[in-house]
Amino acid sequence: MQWETVIGLEVHVQLATASKLFSSARNQFGDTPNSNACAIDLGFPGTLPVVNKEAVRMAAKLGLALNAEVAPISHFDRKNYFYPDLPKGYQVTQAERPIFSGGIVEFEVNGVENQIKLHHAHLEEDAGKSIHGITPGFSGIDLNRAGTPLLEIVTEPDFRTAEQASAFLKKLHTLVQYLEISDGNMAEGSLRCDANVSVRPVGQEKLGTRTEIKNLNSFRFIEQAIEYEVARHIHVLESGGQLVQETRLYDPDKNETRSMRSKEDANDYRYFPEPDLLPVIVEQALIDELKATMPELDNQKKKRYVNELGLSDYDASLLTTDVAIARYFEAVLATAGNDQAKAAANWIQTELLGGLKKRELKLPKNPDETPVKPVQLANLIKQINEDVISNKIGKGIFDTLMDSPREEDNAVDLIIDEKGLRQNSNTDELKGFVDEVINANQNQVEAYLAAPVEKRQKMTGFFIGQLMKKTQGKANPKVLNQLLAEKLQSLEG
Repeated sequence: MQWETVIGLEVHVQLATASKLFSSARNQFGDTPNSNACAIDLGFPGTLPVVNKEAVRMAAKLGLALNAEVAPISHFDRKNYFYPDLPKGYQVTQAERPIFSGGIVEFEVNGVENQIKLHHAHLEEDAGKSIHGITPGFSGIDLNRAGTPLLEIVTEPDFRTAEQASAFLKKLHTLVQYLEISDGNMAEGSLRCDANVSVRPVGQEKLGTRTEIKNLNSFRFIEQAIEYEVARHIHVLESGGQLVQETRLYDPDKNETRSMRSKEDANDYRYFPEPDLLPVIVEQALIDELKATMPELDNQKKKRYVNELGLSDYDASLLTTDVAIARYFEAVLATAGNDQAKAAANWIQTELLGGLKKRELKLPKNPDETPVKPVQLANLIKQINEDVISNKIGKGIFDTLMDSPREEDNAVDLIIDEKGLRQNSNTDELKGFVDEVINANQNQVEAYLAAPVEKRQKMTGFFIGQLMKKTQGKANPKVLNQLLAEKLQSLEG
């Protein structure tokens, strides 16, 4: 039997507000456990929550970017369930009237355009975090995360492959960073995903029994978890077994999912309107303001890079996937000029990103905090273009700055002078070196002259190598190649 996979995602985005959703407590990852848990977040008697206006703005901003319908009036509800890291015994969320509905996310998979419809997105508070392994037999509870503003984005069950789900999440990850509503740090839980997975016979309209895979926090794990779960579903059904609706956890070490608990239905949560919060009103003036201040998003940047800067689709895609890369690239062009777009793209893709990966560093949000500042890379490109240094020497200078960053904007010039790296373009001096190498390697010269024309180009590499040794790598390769070609040509006949 042929099976069709059906996948829907619930993506939780932690909003980058300074304070929590309903209190003034600090919203910051990594602080001392329980140092940011206040009485409101813990639901102490007599406390009253107040909605964080900035969280509403951020949610509406994403809704507009996705062409969703931002609700002029939305409501909060209580979702009742017991869990150790849920101090109130309920979660404040939006069950019936969410912050926005609909919307579309567009992304590519292997060069093919995909569109996934969103059902809705709702605001809610995050729970705390259970910490295991501190004391044998006990678990600790860190409530710093309790009350953190979450935007839960719920898709339609429109995915048919794990690869689509991963690509969708990458796109959403990029988008929230461009909009500056979340850092999207999956390792810290700023963006995590629940996947609802089912299978059905091809051609069947009715959905199969679904399982929910909870708290997936990497693109690779999402693909692996879904692929495993799909295979498990098919195996159970083809073996004559029966699937149960449940929540499962993914174990990346074993590459398998395991049952966590039976999957609840909405009625099990006993939703009812939150009595302590007024409706959220999003006025048209706010919508107009957000539309007017919407930043240039990744798709728009990509088109501009291709149409105005002449970059390839590949280069433009790589430069816009991460907003930090785009910022760095544009900062380089601000000094180097748009005519150096291709050169800047090449240096960023190979030397910068490769160098950061090698040193296990991340590209900072602020381009000027990068080990090689944009203005320094722009100057490096300029010095290579003007034949002050060779490309090889330029890469050496770049590595020097990566390992030992310098604050001076003219750091490249200073290093060139300090190390005496300027190229020798003196024709008369280089002619002397060419003559020396030719005279010292007569056997190679005779072999060159006797070789077919199509093989000679490769053979010149020997002479260039000898010349670079003799000039300590400081000779201008363009001038050197020209002088060598002229000398060898003069020896023919």
